[in-house]
Amino acid sequence: MHKRMGEAVARVARKVNDTVENKKDSLDLANCKLMTFPVGIYKAMRSVTEGIHHISLANNELKSITSRFVTTFSQLTELNLAGNYLHRLPEEITSLLHLRAIDLSRNRFRRFPEPLATVPALETIDLEENEIAEVPTDKLASMALLRSLNLRANPVGPEVRLLVRPLVPFDLLLSPEEPIPKA
Repeated sequence: MHKRMGEAVARVARKVNDTVENKKDSLDLANCKLMTFPVGIYKAMRSVTEGIHHISLANNELKSITSRFVTTFSQLTELNLAGNYLHRLPEEITSLLHLRAIDLSRNRFRRFPEPLATVPALETIDLEENEIAEVPTDKLASMALLRSLNLRANPVGPEVRLLVRPLVPFDLLLSPEEPIPKA
């Protein structure tokens, strides 16, 4: 077990070093078995955090994202957190003024993460395969740049299905309704 853990740590370190040394604008830590975002990465990346625009932490075991993560990577335009155990986002997510796309599919959200409704540049929100039943439709309708909201495979209520153009200016992706069984 220690050998596998050591290999995972080494893989994360290689990816971080590659991003720093090559001054890349993205950090890909997908599939690294991370349970938390490693604190050491903040120090290792401090010289390049302003240049990081894309981060993928997909398919890990994250239960939360900290406010420090959000404030450190303040220039993000894309954030992929798909396939984790997240059920909420820190309020500081609203400070990501350049964030255009967030993928929160295959997580554990029971409610729509409301701080997203005030992220000004957000164009795409993917919440497929969560446990969301209620959506703040009024707040979403006021998101000027939102183009796509994916709520497929969520137990959303019937009121969300009434949100059609021109009521909302974005594409709303939902799973087909289950047919009502005949008596």
